[in-house]
Amino acid sequence: MKRRAIVLCFLSMVWILVGCTDKPKPVLETDETEKPTLLDENHAPIRIGFSMDTLLEERWLKDRDLFKEAVEALGAEVEIVAASGDDALQISQAEALIHSGIDLLVIVPHNAEATAAIVHKAHLSGIQVIAYDRLVKNADLDLYVSFDNEQVGEMQAKAITALVPKGNYAFIGGAITDNNAHLLKQGVFKVLRPYIERGDINIVYDQWTEDWTPVNARANMEEALRTTNMQIDAVIAANDATAGGAIQALAAKGLAGKVPVAGQDADLAGVQRIVVGTQTMTVYKPIQMLAKEAAELAVAMAKGEIVTAEQKVNNGKIEVPSVLLTPIAVNEHNLDRTVIFDGFHSPEDVYREVAE
Repeated sequence: MKRRAIVLCFLSMVWILVGCTDKPKPVLETDETEKPTLLDENHAPIRIGFSMDTLLEERWLKDRDLFKEAVEALGAEVEIVAASGDDALQISQAEALIHSGIDLLVIVPHNAEATAAIVHKAHLSGIQVIAYDRLVKNADLDLYVSFDNEQVGEMQAKAITALVPKGNYAFIGGAITDNNAHLLKQGVFKVLRPYIERGDINIVYDQWTEDWTPVNARANMEEALRTTNMQIDAVIAANDATAGGAIQALAAKGLAGKVPVAGQDADLAGVQRIVVGTQTMTVYKPIQMLAKEAAELAVAMAKGEIVTAEQKVNNGKIEVPSVLLTPIAVNEHNLDRTVIFDGFHSPEDVYREVAE
């Protein structure tokens, strides 16, 4: 009887162990530091690929760090690559991410048209694609997360026309390859159109800036000053980098601070110029919000959850489900309660030029 009891006890333990091993592994596990790790259907960590156009501008360094932090806080992993404005390199980097077995791809396209090939390649591997801040054109994009970039242009034009309702305007655009640059320009000219039709505002210069670089923007502004015999009353630049280049050209002619200049992105250099009076305004796009929203959506989609978006943006092929966040116009009067209050820049950094 004793032997029989031992055998029955042994069999019971075996049954319990077998039952435990048959249970599915949990989707959420913890490592030694108790940091949650999300697992995909193959019980491997969920991996998000992040293909970026460039890290040469301050703004994109912030996006990279904030997105990485947000993804990892959700228990997923992220692999980040940057192409330094090289279309071919961005495509090859994205292909490498796809072949590495990522669960979802997030992309900041350098060229809105060329990166359609990336979306196609990802879909062939069963990987969904989210466009981050910049739209991918002519592709079956799964989701677009950005700010209302047309509204950014409207904010710029409203701010400048309030100061200069009549006069000669120069428009220093962004990169022609970037769809955001086109959306921003649409917003600018939506506001300027009635002024132009009344004859109050003359667009004396209108040019794109290759790769958004300050040096190319400065060359554009120098050309604008030369061809108009310096008869320019206001400048709308596509972002703070191009605004910086334009202001350098104005400074060389003694016009910095005399000609209102609009930018966007709330770069540190841009808000410092607002403090000293050489730049009139910028448009703050709280990228903490953008990165967090994109990270949450990316991880949810990678887990197989259904994500819906009420807004749609046409990319030339489909109406892309879109999440569009609201930007904020910033000038000398609300710097403290916007970019400083949010911790986007510290007061010490913003007011450094004045202190020095």
